[in-house]
Amino acid sequence: METQKYLDLIDHELTGLPDYVQQYYLGTNHSLATSYQYLTEIRRFLTWLRASGISNADTNADVSTETLANLRRNDIMLYIDYLKHAKNQQGHLNSPTTINRSINSLRSLFKFLTITADNNHGEPYFDRNVMLKIDSLNSSKTLNYRAHVLESHMLPGQMKYDFLDFIENTYEQKCRKQALPAFKMNKERDLAIIALILGTGVRVSECAGTNLEDLNLKKATLDVTRKGGQRDSVPISLWTLPYVKNYLQIRAKRYQAKKADRALFLTRWHDQTRRITSHAIEMLVNKYSKAFGHPLTPHKLRHTLASELYGVTKDQVLVAQQLGQKGTSATDLYTHVDQKQQRAALNEIRQLDQAESQQHEKKD
Repeated sequence: METQKYLDLIDHELTGLPDYVQQYYLGTNHSLATSYQYLTEIRRFLTWLRASGISNADTNADVSTETLANLRRNDIMLYIDYLKHAKNQQGHLNSPTTINRSINSLRSLFKFLTITADNNHGEPYFDRNVMLKIDSLNSSKTLNYRAHVLESHMLPGQMKYDFLDFIENTYEQKCRKQALPAFKMNKERDLAIIALILGTGVRVSECAGTNLEDLNLKKATLDVTRKGGQRDSVPISLWTLPYVKNYLQIRAKRYQAKKADRALFLTRWHDQTRRITSHAIEMLVNKYSKAFGHPLTPHKLRHTLASELYGVTKDQVLVAQQLGQKGTSATDLYTHVDQKQQRAALNEIRQLDQAESQQHEKKD
């Protein structure tokens, strides 16, 4: 269902975009979610080109590659300024993260048009890539500040076990009477999902997309399909396995699963057995964590694993491998989450100052 949803959204976007953008979509290897986000950003950019008079095309589909080839750096900077002053659906100004996503989408498009594409006799559409002159926006928040915010939205140490224990033994008492049958139906599944994300650091889409054959309990490994379609295999924390085994014991009977139902995590909807969606996982994590008094998203469960793994290993490469990231730049934040080392260093400075002061007093 999740895959089909994005395919439908992508098809809808492509119908209003130029042919070369359709070729771009076919020629890139982004995840479906990223492809959809990039296409919406490209649509917004083409709409702005027409509204600002840079393109005289009647529709976005008519914006020519010649217009893109002749764009100047100042044109892109004007667009970025427009984004800075535009408001989102919630009425807030676009954040640097949102604007950088738009910049990244245009970088991806222009790279395709100037390098990857072979439109005319093996040649790209044009040669001049204006996006090479455009830098991403700097975040207004330091790593320390972001780490502090991140730390307050994780389940470090014993807290993750307390959270699972709360779902298993206490949530039923807080659950609304109307929702109780659904909770009892899905309790083992929901515990297994949360434990698996906490025990592997997989993305919510990767968790939803996992099949039965991807799970190897004997070796404690999980095969996943990463962004861009790459296959990967990650170890599972051993404490996670009992939750997964408990779910597997009831999976077939409770969800009326047939041999054709290969999805690891199932749901029943209108008397049909289906694969659980990423959205459903996000909703269940939000529901339980709010009741626990510590609102979370599945992505914060992934952050929890990453932070604790770095705390134990001090190895960013290892953390990047566990998370399925291509480099270590995204793991820099985890080196700042635990500020104990910083505090210890500050205290050590104070102790040295006091020792030096005492030595001066003795000399006097």
